[in-house]
Amino acid sequence: MTVALVRRRTRKKDVPIVAQSTETDWVSRFADDVIAESERRAAGAKHSGADAPVVVVASGLSPSGPIHLGNLREVMTPHLVADEIRRRGYTVRHLISWDDYDRYRKVPNGVPGIDASWAEHIGKPLTSVPAPAGSAYPNWAEHFKAAMVEALAELGVEYDPISQTEQYLAGTYREQILHAMKHRADIDAILDRYRTKKDPAKQGPAGGKQKQGQKQGQKPLDEAEIEAAEGSGAADEDDGSSSATGYYPYKPYCGACEKDLTTATSYDDETTELAYTCTACGHAETVRLSEFNRGKLVWKVDWPMRWAYEGVVFEPSGVDHSSPGSSFVVGGQIVREIFDGVQPIGPMYAFVGISGMAKMSSSKGGVPTPADALKIMEAPLLRWLYARRRPNQSFKIAFDQEIQRLYDEWDKLESKVADGSALPADAAAHTRAARTAERELPRTPRPLPYRTLASVADITAGAEDQTLRILSELDPENPITSLDEVRPRLDRAENWITTQVPAEQRTLVRAEPDTETLAALGDQDRESLRLLIEGLDTHWSLDGLTTLVYGVPKVQAGFAPDAKPTPELKVAQRTFFALLYQLLVGRDTGPRLPTLLLAVGADRVRKLLAA
Repeated sequence: MTVALVRRRTRKKDVPIVAQSTETDWVSRFADDVIAESERRAAGAKHSGADAPVVVVASGLSPSGPIHLGNLREVMTPHLVADEIRRRGYTVRHLISWDDYDRYRKVPNGVPGIDASWAEHIGKPLTSVPAPAGSAYPNWAEHFKAAMVEALAELGVEYDPISQTEQYLAGTYREQILHAMKHRADIDAILDRYRTKKDPAKQGPAGGKQKQGQKQGQKPLDEAEIEAAEGSGAADEDDGSSSATGYYPYKPYCGACEKDLTTATSYDDETTELAYTCTACGHAETVRLSEFNRGKLVWKVDWPMRWAYEGVVFEPSGVDHSSPGSSFVVGGQIVREIFDGVQPIGPMYAFVGISGMAKMSSSKGGVPTPADALKIMEAPLLRWLYARRRPNQSFKIAFDQEIQRLYDEWDKLESKVADGSALPADAAAHTRAARTAERELPRTPRPLPYRTLASVADITAGAEDQTLRILSELDPENPITSLDEVRPRLDRAENWITTQVPAEQRTLVRAEPDTETLAALGDQDRESLRLLIEGLDTHWSLDGLTTLVYGVPKVQAGFAPDAKPTPELKVAQRTFFALLYQLLVGRDTGPRLPTLLLAVGADRVRKLLAA
């Protein structure tokens, strides 16, 4: 495939160019490498045309189950690089291959609408497996693709989708399949160079088997990482079948039961006749590969074939693809020696975890997906989590209380970007998160702290009139007049409260005073409540109430309200806060007190705290 380097004649004036920093900005560094590789390929091509794509970057997703946030790194890494190249004025294609013609390997756990009966479909193409009960989609693959397609649109990811079912059934790769079959002995020889690495006698001093995804000298992967490797669709990296008649890199799906539990028994290069038998149902037949489309190349041959066919310049892969003998390593030799192509630039990306949870595996149900994340965080924040870390750095996505800290960090970065004090790499990551080369992502007009919005949503249980009342009192000099000013962040915070915070941790304000506790208070506690109640009217704003609740213990100790707290004062403050929480919500902790007081309202606070 020829590759031509084409530059746009015009650039959109409103699209900022992200400053390059080869030392700290990984996206710019890869963009430099990809452009240079594209130019090298174009210079070596015999023909080039103005309409040919400059750069092809690629991702592959297997809709074998829920497509999780770890799989999203497979998309976001090339997307960010492609987007940077677009900002520089080049034309880029980001291909997402839906590996929906892969075999259905096992019934995932925890997926609603399925049961053990789905095991009868193991071995069929994903597009031939029924969707979970109640699904609006025609098959298994389409069901699990749908949520990811919607999430990618919200994240601003532009791509060209390719269904491998459609490609294979249309005979698109017929020439490549026949070529691979003709050179099956050569492919077998390449694969055989690595098969010896799997010999248990050569796996270490104790003869222990090297785990999937583990490099020599590398710390063994834990079980969750192995499961994540399986969930990527690459764990069962079938390299073809061998029989008494030789090796075959092509596997037909059975014409009777549709399963790939088939064994090739003969092949004729001249007639392209392939004979096979099915071990699942016993069916046997002879087909002509020059006409037959119901099968596919095995993964270790299929992937490098597509690199050559599509002219892919950049495609990352997970750690499970990077071990000795794995698909990316072997594919580099197959694409050169068999398909006369070039292996793409292919950085390895690390695992993505969830705060408080094990690493993710799409082979198990219940793992968070991009759609789940976008219910509790805005698209720019989710993009930022992938943009700010190099691909080989693992990171976690927060579904617990840590999400509040992440939002605080993001808001602080926004402020630094606005005043010009952000470091170049941080500013670049922010730009990539907030907008693409084509458009600005939707943002909240008045981005109040996420923790504040979550506290209000918790206390009001989503009642809009109460929510607006509280938010309008946060800053009396510049009040919120419509909830639209704080959306979509408010909606994300409400979703987080209702879906991620356990019921026992939700805030329920007392309906009546705790008379027993009030009656047992000593003089000092009574005085602290009096000082607080007296200050409500003059301090009724978020900042004012913050000063008030922290200042009461200081005043009682003989200090000014703005005095720097001593260790003894900090203890007194914690004691005072625990008393307020107990009297207001019946617990020792709760939402930030200033927000809680605003939510409860001055009159009700007086009623609940009057000793």
